[in-house]
Amino acid sequence: SSKESVTKDSNENSSKESVTKDSSENSSKESSTDESNENSSEEGKNKEKGQEDNALAKYSSEKIEYARVWLQLGPNQEIDELNVRHISAGEPINPNDDTSASYPEDVIQLSGSRLVDGSVTYSGNGDGTINVYNVPLRWDSSTDVNKNFMQKYTKNIIENKKLVHVDPGNDEKIIKLIDIMNIH
Repeated sequence: SSKESVTKDSNENSSKESVTKDSSENSSKESSTDESNENSSEEGKNKEKGQEDNALAKYSSEKIEYARVWLQLGPNQEIDELNVRHISAGEPINPNDDTSASYPEDVIQLSGSRLVDGSVTYSGNGDGTINVYNVPLRWDSSTDVNKNFMQKYTKNIIENKKLVHVDPGNDEKIIKLIDIMNIH
């Protein structure tokens, strides 16, 4: 009987060992499975991010810039078209007035198809920032304005340009704007 109990105990111990051994093997298998799941989900996230970045890959950096600028600064986001006009350095800020100051650098004017859409006039700095000029889209022509008024007004526009950091924005919205873009 004492032999039986020793044998019984040793059998119980070995079965306990095997249970313990199995569970530790399982937990190490589980942890390696968890790690590979985490890695594959990280890879999936990176692939998704890569696909998002690739969504803009087929568009020129200029078009992406125009859309990002409008998305961030455009007064009206509900536009039918986004017009892009390049204005050279030296051109008058107010083309209807001979006394107007001139742009000191090449600028880009973005506007919708309607006056209510507003406009954004800026120059790019090539570093994620732009210089924004507060230029009206339409100039009132009045003959009873002081002769020096327009010169002072347009010079003030140049002196008070604002440095703005352009956000990357939402790829989907950028693509929608590129799709309705007209470059003149």
